[in-house]
Amino acid sequence: MTNHEVEVLAIGAGPSNLALAVAIEESGATGLASDTLILEQHPDVQWQRNLLLPFARSQVSFIKDLVTQRNPQSRFSFLSFLHAKGRLDEFINLGTFNPFRREISEYLQWVAHSLDHVQVRYNSGVRSVTPRKADDGTVIGWQVALPDGDTIDARDLVVGTGRDAHIPAEFADLPRDRVIHSTEYTTRIAQYPMDRPARVVVIGGAQSAAEMFVSVHKDLPLSQPTLIHRSIGLMNYQTSKFVNELFFPSFIDEFHAGSPAARRQILDEMRLTNYAGLAAPFLDEMYMMLYEQKLSNSQRSAVRPMTDVISSREEGGEVVLELRDRKTGRVESFHCDVVLLGTGYDQRMPAMVRSLAAEAGVDHIEANRDYRVDLGENTRAGLYLQGFNEATHGISDSLLSVLAQRSHEIATDLLARRSVSASVAMR
Repeated sequence: MTNHEVEVLAIGAGPSNLALAVAIEESGATGLASDTLILEQHPDVQWQRNLLLPFARSQVSFIKDLVTQRNPQSRFSFLSFLHAKGRLDEFINLGTFNPFRREISEYLQWVAHSLDHVQVRYNSGVRSVTPRKADDGTVIGWQVALPDGDTIDARDLVVGTGRDAHIPAEFADLPRDRVIHSTEYTTRIAQYPMDRPARVVVIGGAQSAAEMFVSVHKDLPLSQPTLIHRSIGLMNYQTSKFVNELFFPSFIDEFHAGSPAARRQILDEMRLTNYAGLAAPFLDEMYMMLYEQKLSNSQRSAVRPMTDVISSREEGGEVVLELRDRKTGRVESFHCDVVLLGTGYDQRMPAMVRSLAAEAGVDHIEANRDYRVDLGENTRAGLYLQGFNEATHGISDSLLSVLAQRSHEIATDLLARRSVSASVAMR
């Protein structure tokens, strides 16, 4: 067992923390960069690793990469990655702003390998996070325990793990082998026998549910998939250029300064730009797939809108769902073998953040404009949150759209706090 000490410890080698690593390196603060460590629980970097489906595209422009909106000349840009990989000409020839999801994932791994000073430690899940306190109770740092027994002490902690998966209560009591959330899709579906007929139910009306619904046709060739969702029909993303201005990094200041009522209205009306819709081309492809089944008299799959799942249970070697038709109120039992959940994420702070905040004595978890949680006056340590601040920073906080600017603001705050500490120490 070994104890390590660093200045900045970032949990999760996803887009948020990789963007921060690049911002720290490009700030010129080589000392801080060399004393920054990113922990990644997996052996590599993959973006949305269990939804890296062959057809899946990013819905965000490649220009909104880790750096370009902060520093268009950065060597860490997506275009620099394409040039290094020898694919720049071909990508330009595609005429698209939306790369395949797996190419964005490859870009992130390339960035992680290209860092000069910030280190990424792989196969390093976090067992626990504990605040380190001075005699007067103020938080002076953090200690992170790893499964192998090592511990890491850090002054500042940056959490960029993504939210916890949302498992609706209606499915919470089903055995694990009967339920697959989208965050586990490709890993878990690969364990299901391909030569066995399977009645598959997919729950949800947004992009991840639809992607699983389409993908399972190939992943389980003998399956009969049914997509169940509550709305009147699957809808495409709202892509108005006027509405898209609310994803500008510059809009964060306006949102943060807005009244609670204004923030709620914006978030409610922005749902169809991200959380409750699908990409229009993908909707067309999905509809065409269903039409071709009708054309060939081989109706293999179905979509059931305006349907609620009241409850679920395992009975007689199968899953039984109690469904209610929202138009008629009629309730029926629906039998299947496995349930795929495209139900998104728990909108609370992740369990890890809630736990460490409680230990640090923080009653209300809310990041300031610089993404730092208030840990009390004269507190030396910092706790930064990336991707959990929609309520205070807008819907773009959980997306790629603001990575470059957010990383700049966090890096600036990290350096400013160290400058203040150095000035105090010299007095």
